[in-house]
Amino acid sequence: MDDTADTAETGIETPSAVRFAEPGGRWRTVAYGPLLCLIVLIVELVVGHGPPHWFALAFCAVLLAGFVSLQVVAGKRHVGVELTDTHLREGAETVSLHAIASVYAEPDDDNWDDEDWQSARALGELTGVPRRRKGIGLKLRDGGLVQAWARDPGRLREELNAALERLSEHPEDSAREDSAPDDEDPQ
Repeated sequence: MDDTADTAETGIETPSAVRFAEPGGRWRTVAYGPLLCLIVLIVELVVGHGPPHWFALAFCAVLLAGFVSLQVVAGKRHVGVELTDTHLREGAETVSLHAIASVYAEPDDDNWDDEDWQSARALGELTGVPRRRKGIGLKLRDGGLVQAWARDPGRLREELNAALERLSEHPEDSAREDSAPDDEDPQ
């Protein structure tokens, strides 16, 4: 069963199924700092050498949670990856799968020369491929080269190839999406 509803029948377009996702940050990490402060407070109460540092530990817990919250929001916005049947979102940049002509193979580790795509612009608002992620070469239909990136580049490459193959097998879906008006303002 296809996860996209037929826009002509229902008048409502539902989002495509997510084929690959890396969130970029997880909200559970916000709890680590306050949890550590709670453990320190419990140790202070059990040991009993002097009064516990209630205010200092509460202040540190709130401060740590606040800073980590900012990092999680930034991570989700700038290093999150999402691939659906219709688009690839890399950080703050979204590319339609119709704009991608092909996905380059993984570079040969024994080759000393870099592939052309390895020096291409990375997708997203960042200046390059984010730390702890690896690039994947994409050839665009307009002839340009860009780098997609992920922590698990092998799986993203497989899912991208499968999504592009599905798109080439169903050109009627491609024509319907191309005829739909863009959400962006041309100005």
